[in-house]
Amino acid sequence: MQEDDLYRSPNALAPSYSRFRVGERLLLTGHSHQAWPDRALDGQIRAFADAAEQVDAKWERAFAQADRVRRGFARLMDEDADTGDAGDAGGYALAGNTHELVVRFLSALPLARRRRLVTTDGEFHSIRRQLDRLAEEGIEVVKVPAQPVDAVAERLARAVDDRTAAILVSAVFFGSGAIVPGLDRVAQAARAAGAEILVDVYHALGVLPFPLAQLGLEGAFVVGGGYKYCQLGEGNCFLRLPAGCTLRPVVTGWFAEFDALASATPGEVVYGPGGLRFAGSTYDPTSHYRAAEVFDFWDEQGLTPAFLRAVSQHQVGLLARGFDDLDLPPVLIDRDRLLPLEQTGGFLALRSPQAQALHEGLRARGVSTDYRNDVLRLGPAPYLSDAQLRDALGHLGEVAREVEGSR
Repeated sequence: MQEDDLYRSPNALAPSYSRFRVGERLLLTGHSHQAWPDRALDGQIRAFADAAEQVDAKWERAFAQADRVRRGFARLMDEDADTGDAGDAGGYALAGNTHELVVRFLSALPLARRRRLVTTDGEFHSIRRQLDRLAEEGIEVVKVPAQPVDAVAERLARAVDDRTAAILVSAVFFGSGAIVPGLDRVAQAARAAGAEILVDVYHALGVLPFPLAQLGLEGAFVVGGGYKYCQLGEGNCFLRLPAGCTLRPVVTGWFAEFDALASATPGEVVYGPGGLRFAGSTYDPTSHYRAAEVFDFWDEQGLTPAFLRAVSQHQVGLLARGFDDLDLPPVLIDRDRLLPLEQTGGFLALRSPQAQALHEGLRARGVSTDYRNDVLRLGPAPYLSDAQLRDALGHLGEVAREVEGSR
């Protein structure tokens, strides 16, 4: 697969996403929900077939799918899931959503004696809401400004002290699309203070290379999922543990002692190795069958992090230049031109007081987008051609002028 194959019309990947009809629709929802390749259905069918054939004995096969998913996430962060070191498959806990994993992480922290959590005011709701609720119960939650992004690492590092249990920060801010630089310095500050660091990579994986070792984040907890850029669908989230983790989550499911059920002493709370330490309980394994197929499809198509980043930068750049050419009133809609495109994630953030009206107008014209508050987000995906992106921009220009005329 060559990059140019994805820019031409028809897009070379589009036939592999036929059930989502990506060649017929203008799906600029890549930041919130990317289409699944047809191969995903093969996994879902196999999950049913294994359950029908094996009944309760299906779990051996289901756990094998879960291991494939762990290895898939590990590869996206340039870790070897078979090394037995920091990238050990056992170092990845899986769950249906990131909130579940963040709660287990928080429950493992020594909050009785270190009652301070440091974060930013730009975190996604899974972290933001939970920390706000903890603050109501007396936990000190320090939120440093997410903007300007070039100094957010320094602000986080300065906020850490010996009362701090953990720092929680995104790799890419979900609202602005800005990549957070200097996370290695944040990790160093956390380590020096005896605190943990949790990095949320949900808006980075699948669109941005994130090699943990090169980024100085070997000792970090990392949380993320595959609903968005990874095309895995719902139910596929992970928590990556640093090597040698001995934390004991208070919120813990019986799968965390799955390997020790036969030998555990009654009343003793034991934890399994690696990622099992943060495991939950009985779950629907269908999502893992689906995700395993998608990861295999990506490998076969050569959709590596570097390749996907190149495609994303091309597409976001095309959208940015095309938006500028529309020459729309800045008071109606505009973008941050001070943030270089190479320092953004996988979508174009357009700020507008009429973001909802623009979103709804585009939807009426068959253009699917995503918005949060006053930000309209255009999220391309590798199965869209340049012609489709230009068509979507044309509709945006017409809708924007209609909204402007109705004010």
